[in-house]
Amino acid sequence: MDLDFNDRYGVRSTKGWITPAIAFAVIGGGWLIWAALHHSDPAIRSEVISFNVTAEREISIRYRIDRTDSNQIVICTLTARDLDKNVIGQIDDTIPAGTAYSEQTTAIPARSTPVTAAIVRCRAK
Repeated sequence: MDLDFNDRYGVRSTKGWITPAIAFAVIGGGWLIWAALHHSDPAIRSEVISFNVTAEREISIRYRIDRTDSNQIVICTLTARDLDKNVIGQIDDTIPAGTAYSEQTTAIPARSTPVTAAIVRCRAK
């Protein structure tokens, strides 16, 4: 008669976690690939080219917009900041439908002397 200590002392197999781990890896890996591909090519891209302080209470920002749908109207929120990085001016700039690539130069009025300008976000109207 064969004596099996695992049966006698109730020791279970430790390989029960392999199937759920493989299923989780396949589902999670598929979602990760989908998310990376979906978010790597947004419908609207924006980039600051330059900014220039044009007056004591105004800064001018030059930026570009790339959009997949050239018939789309885009609204970009632009901000001016002071030396302490406080927002001292903010405007919404509307870019009409036209070409897929657009370059804009916009003046942002400010409450005090601006140091830098930035694009907060661009969205479709």
